[in-house]
Amino acid sequence: MGNGGMGEEASTQVQVRFTTKLPPPLKVAARSVAVPSNLTRMGLSEIVNHILSVGDSDHQPQPFDFLVDGELVRMPLEQFLLAKGISAEKVLEIEYIKAVIPRKQDDPCPHDDWVSAVDGSNKRFILTGCYDGCARIWLDGLSTHVLEGHSDAITSVSIINKKDMESSSIIYVGTASKDRTLRFWKVDADEPSKNLKKVEPFTVLNGHTSAVQSISSEPSGDMLWAAKEADVEDESVSLKKRKSDSDALHEKSQLECVSSVVWTERQTLYSASWDHSIRRWDVSTGENTWNMVCGKALNCLDIGGEGSALVAAGGSDPVLRIWDPRRPGNIAPVYQFSSHTSWITSCKWHPKSWLHLVSTSYDGKVMLWDLRTAWPLAVINSHSDKVLCADWWRDDSVVTGGADSKLFISSGISVS
Repeated sequence: MGNGGMGEEASTQVQVRFTTKLPPPLKVAARSVAVPSNLTRMGLSEIVNHILSVGDSDHQPQPFDFLVDGELVRMPLEQFLLAKGISAEKVLEIEYIKAVIPRKQDDPCPHDDWVSAVDGSNKRFILTGCYDGCARIWLDGLSTHVLEGHSDAITSVSIINKKDMESSSIIYVGTASKDRTLRFWKVDADEPSKNLKKVEPFTVLNGHTSAVQSISSEPSGDMLWAAKEADVEDESVSLKKRKSDSDALHEKSQLECVSSVVWTERQTLYSASWDHSIRRWDVSTGENTWNMVCGKALNCLDIGGEGSALVAAGGSDPVLRIWDPRRPGNIAPVYQFSSHTSWITSCKWHPKSWLHLVSTSYDGKVMLWDLRTAWPLAVINSHSDKVLCADWWRDDSVVTGGADSKLFISSGISVS
């Protein structure tokens, strides 16, 4: 058995008591047991599964993760206790939770070129953008709609009417492209069709003087923000025939390509740039209310975590950084994750957990993170080339696209 398994000879033992917030039949009796001190989380998981199987003959073994004083154990138990200054002389309370790892990998969804953008905000289907200039809707592994019109690579996609998605089959989609245009599409996702349905845009917005790198819809779905590549005067687009307060904001302060924008609240917008800066904007006044410079050109940005207030970003190095703007005078990241080996291309917070997020990189890897440990919870090696985009889907799946021209769905991820 590998290092840290139950079969390893151990020089010392530690008295532990396993606890959990999981419901029966995944709850063990609250009593102390002696375990080898050199066990890793895999060995601890074997012990918990063994105890559960004794009380339930139908129990199916599953992977668990383990928390000591609110921190995930990602090294042999004795090393963890030594690093944290925890005495091994007393009974150690260890909480176990379901491991946040994908339990199923679906067959890839092939594209004709690089998959550069993905939106998983609709639980019924997945929206992708591709370097062939087309956006596609995927349902049950099949492309049901292709959105044709762009003359160059799509850089960003967004489902606009997110608040109406559960009650309406009609969705509105925005796409941005290297062809310097924004295009808007109306799609009936439930429309029956035996063949691939081609959809044309109902609105094309011209006028940009360079590639449009990123788009983000305002939470109500009334407005969309677009970020340009070199001509950095970004602009808002009203999706209804009325003037918006956001007309006052024309962002001119970031000196290079604005690579990513996230519209979090009606009056709050975040942007990241190749000029190394992240900025928060008051949409109604156009004022820059928070500014952070990290020293690296930035490729991606997302807002989430505790209170939906933490800023995650990645760029031209292998480090995923997280800031907390609520800490006045502190511009240092509150978390840094450095397990990637190349530039980071996308990051996305889990929509319902303030602890978890996903990142992708040119190193071809997809990594799942938990703020309670500096090591990735899982490394997904589905792609054979650079991974360019990622999103969460149905709360328990990660959807990713890359330079191998494939969309992958990694599902069965238990995030509590």
